[in-house]
Amino acid sequence: MEAIQRLESSVRGYVRSFPTTFATAEANWMSDVSGRRYLDFLSGAGALNYGHNHPVMREALQEYLLGGGIAHGLDMATVAKREFLETFEALVLQPRHLEYRVQFPGPTGTNAVEAALKLARKVKQRSGILHFTRGFHGMTLGAIAVTGNGEVRQSAGVELSATDAMPFDGYFADGQRPEEHLEHLLDDPFSGIDQPAAAIVETVQGEGGVHVASDRWLQALERVCRERDILLIVDDIQAGVGRTGPFFSFESAGIKPDIVTLAKSISGMGLPMALVLIRPDLDIWAAGEHTGTFRGNNHAFVTARAALETFWSSDELSRRVDLHGQHIRQRLEQIVDDADGFEAQVRGRGMFNGLDCRIPDHGSAIAGACFDRGMIIETTGEKDKVLKVLPPLISPLEDLNYGLDILAEAIQSATAC
Repeated sequence: MEAIQRLESSVRGYVRSFPTTFATAEANWMSDVSGRRYLDFLSGAGALNYGHNHPVMREALQEYLLGGGIAHGLDMATVAKREFLETFEALVLQPRHLEYRVQFPGPTGTNAVEAALKLARKVKQRSGILHFTRGFHGMTLGAIAVTGNGEVRQSAGVELSATDAMPFDGYFADGQRPEEHLEHLLDDPFSGIDQPAAAIVETVQGEGGVHVASDRWLQALERVCRERDILLIVDDIQAGVGRTGPFFSFESAGIKPDIVTLAKSISGMGLPMALVLIRPDLDIWAAGEHTGTFRGNNHAFVTARAALETFWSSDELSRRVDLHGQHIRQRLEQIVDDADGFEAQVRGRGMFNGLDCRIPDHGSAIAGACFDRGMIIETTGEKDKVLKVLPPLISPLEDLNYGLDILAEAIQSATAC
């Protein structure tokens, strides 16, 4: 820990919230160098939907390594890439009647967002992008420009242009429908908004405070985009890969985005990997037009294929997420009701849930009290007042209840004074 504090940049974040040195992890538990175990209610900020070191993925990777499989190959054809694409098509795209071309950008979510924005602008020959209040899409300049967080936007250090913020579902306190506001601005020649190339949206805003878009609003947004020749990009980097129940978070709405970005849990084991899914007629890239050295993480292809075969050959995981998600929200509501002097709102879908504390200081205090009791949970949203309840999807009900018991104790302790 001393070397980290002495040598690592002051930009480090999670290590400040969880001041211990972790050594091992299995499923939904982590252990530090002293042997103390911590229940994981963070899931690598959404990168570990299947937990830590899943044995099927670990064994697949070990076999690939011992067999001398290609580790780095730029975007060359490899066996690992071919097998991932074939499995992704068979288990994800075809059952959902989706036709997408798959682009491998750089290995992170923000790389996928940058590629999606760049392609949308190339296709439509227009620069403007619509984004939504409280949204978050990454920390590179293009992604920051479509992010709502004021501090993040200011961190860019340059003027952010060619984007317009629109109200997300539920943003207006007076009940006004955001899609009507959007339509009015787009259709008013005096609004000052030029016709955009695309709109980018999260169905559940993770870093924005766990705000959930209704199916009705997503359907209306798709309609608005279709009627006005605007591409619809769904950022499914944190809400996708089963986090809300189905593989894609937008499935319940019945919409078909033009472009989808995936990262985080797509690799299955936390390895860097990102995808951009592109409607075939929009795939107008010239060869090498959007390039990079790390567009083909073959180790991630191996674990991603193993994850798909393990969890997406049936709907068992989706049904489990729905059931456990309902249980988590019911427990959270009960915890709030039982806590004296504590007020909070519960929001979420599937196993993507948030507890929005009325008093902002309560969020960080409760997260700290959880860590003291052996559980890892983070805060998000405005003033970090939302506790993000994000356990691995494979967490057994017994462990979920144990973690929720810790959360209840932490709330009582942190809000007593």
